[in-house]
Amino acid sequence: MADQKWDKMLVRTSGWLGGDGLYSMPLDGVRRTGGTGKAETFLWFSDTIVGEIEEDSLQPGWEMIHNSVGYLRGNSPDPSKIDFHWGKDEIGKPAAMFHPNTAQAQPGDYYWLGDGFFNHRRDSTLYLFAYRIKKMPGGVYPFEDVGVSLIALPKGSRPPFKNHRQLDTPLFQKDSQGKGKVVFGVAVLANTIGAGAPKPDGYVYVYGVRGIGKELLVARVKDEAFEDFSQWRYWDGNSWNIDIHQAAALTNRVSNEMSVTFLEDGRVLATYQLDTDAPTVMVQAGQTPVGPFQPAKKIFETPEIYNDLDFYTYNAKAHPHLSKPGELLISYNVNSFDFFKDILVHPNHYRSRFIKVKL
Repeated sequence: MADQKWDKMLVRTSGWLGGDGLYSMPLDGVRRTGGTGKAETFLWFSDTIVGEIEEDSLQPGWEMIHNSVGYLRGNSPDPSKIDFHWGKDEIGKPAAMFHPNTAQAQPGDYYWLGDGFFNHRRDSTLYLFAYRIKKMPGGVYPFEDVGVSLIALPKGSRPPFKNHRQLDTPLFQKDSQGKGKVVFGVAVLANTIGAGAPKPDGYVYVYGVRGIGKELLVARVKDEAFEDFSQWRYWDGNSWNIDIHQAAALTNRVSNEMSVTFLEDGRVLATYQLDTDAPTVMVQAGQTPVGPFQPAKKIFETPEIYNDLDFYTYNAKAHPHLSKPGELLISYNVNSFDFFKDILVHPNHYRSRFIKVKL
């Protein structure tokens, strides 16, 4: 069912007006249902609108930037306890918080942010996956991902994150031996003591998507070796393989953004939007981080697609530490195929919506 209180938390009229993506992480790294309830939550968004709304009309001078962040104090949807941050360009105009600056980055590239995790074994560094994006005018989606970077935020760092690091990774494959494009970082599951996992094995499980069938893949690495990509291994259906091209599909028809979270009984739950942008929110329970997964179960149909011919919804994911015991809070994104027209008359539509489901 829709959660109106969480929905309304992101309705604003000045400054940050909406953002795509929305991943969240408690700053103690305990990303389980109920969490500890003590930590501040770090939120990160991809494409973001900054501007002013008057009488339900977006005012001239608004900006679209490529990513932003927020901080929520407490674990309830109180709009007075959330703050947003973004970067500034050389003349002080709003700009993305993170810009590609790795060896492989090219002029004009920008970052779309994936999932992340809090690494207790590497001095409490907060890692974010960042997809390097290139503009490709003319298509329905006028952009293309061309690489996966890793952003490392040192312990305790705050905007504008001047001391953050960026790394190129081998976690993007333009074509995996005829199976299609591979992109890792769509979901992260830290199966560690520090993350409060029910049966910790010390590994961080990083999920990826392959091909037009949206196959779900998984890799793992020990938390202390997270930046050593020679130690990453990919589940091939029987064992952990050094070859990314041998990764086996755990399930399919998932999202380019999603979540895999622990249930209280030790199983995992994959939460995603069917085929990334169908109006159906799905869950699948797995016995372990590599499955086997039960058949997918439909839990919600997004109503926003009926509000406007061009509206569509996508990329559902769970936020377990913001969920009450026995429930799961899930967000999904809303957008328009005629974005620049619709945003003027629906200035608050470009933000996450929330539902909650019983576990």
